[in-house]
Amino acid sequence: MSQNPTLHTSRAAARPAEIVREYGPFDGATAVHGVTHDGQHIWAATSAALIALDPATGETLRTLARPCDAGTAFDGTHLYQIAETRIDKIDPATGAVLSSIPAPGAGNDSGLAWAEGSLWVGQYRDRRIHQIDPATGAVIRSIESNRFVTGVTWVDGDLWHGTWEAEESELRRIDPASGAVLERLAMPEGTGVSGLESDGADLFYCGGGGSGKVRAVRRPKRVAA
Repeated sequence: MSQNPTLHTSRAAARPAEIVREYGPFDGATAVHGVTHDGQHIWAATSAALIALDPATGETLRTLARPCDAGTAFDGTHLYQIAETRIDKIDPATGAVLSSIPAPGAGNDSGLAWAEGSLWVGQYRDRRIHQIDPATGAVIRSIESNRFVTGVTWVDGDLWHGTWEAEESELRRIDPASGAVLERLAMPEGTGVSGLESDGADLFYCGGGGSGKVRAVRRPKRVAA
């Protein structure tokens, strides 16, 4: 069920994103795609491996050799990772794949998040976010955007997604019912956003694509719609 595309315009003016820290590049990694946070560690998808970082020191604590070319999510127990045309459910202790479901974009997926018992999958060029059943991959509903969609995250009941288009990137808070843009944080020129995740407090972690970096961005206090 697509939402009303006429509601995507917004009078929200973009504010500069406050980058508070950068991590990486990481040994053997040429890019960072998906990013998630498990309450203690930042996980970054680097094409051939998922790496767990200490957010305080930036040290790489663990490496799971799993294909990971797009979004990453954590449901409180398991990691979920987009790997081309599928989404793998992974045991973070062992790296074992417990199950897999089809990715809705069949290889054209971007961000991934967990919220409300569902997976939320960004569709980059389709400019959509799909809510899907984590057991089957069935699409429950879709939210349309007016920009390319990269990373996706939920925090405190708010839906945010990254954009990366024409060498410009933003973090956007949107209305999950209508797709209306409520808040915009503009990244510095030339700074892309691939994956996106909240730490549940005052930071977003942003994958930096081909820069091979993860950037921590200050989450602003809630602005009323």
